[in-house]
Amino acid sequence: MTPDEELDALVDRVPLGESRFEIDGRAWSITRVDRAGGRSSTIDGEELGGRARMSANVWRTSGGTRLKPCEMPAEQVLAVLRALPERDER
Repeated sequence: MTPDEELDALVDRVPLGESRFEIDGRAWSITRVDRAGGRSSTIDGEELGGRARMSANVWRTSGGTRLKPCEMPAEQVLAVLRALPERDER
């Protein structure tokens, strides 16, 4: 899987709107908003009752999928996204 394909798959794990997840035994609220027909996504997350946060924009361009974290390292965003369960598309 290419890095672009992995990022697309990770973003697809987050349903549109607000969702609750358990990550490493901690409750999280994660929100995804798509714009421009899905070519742009904003993902915000916060640990409920804790201090952890993550926020990023994802752009799907002709040159590939780009992750732009908001004031944090990309690996911090990717770690949260990788910890999410894969979505059941049935």
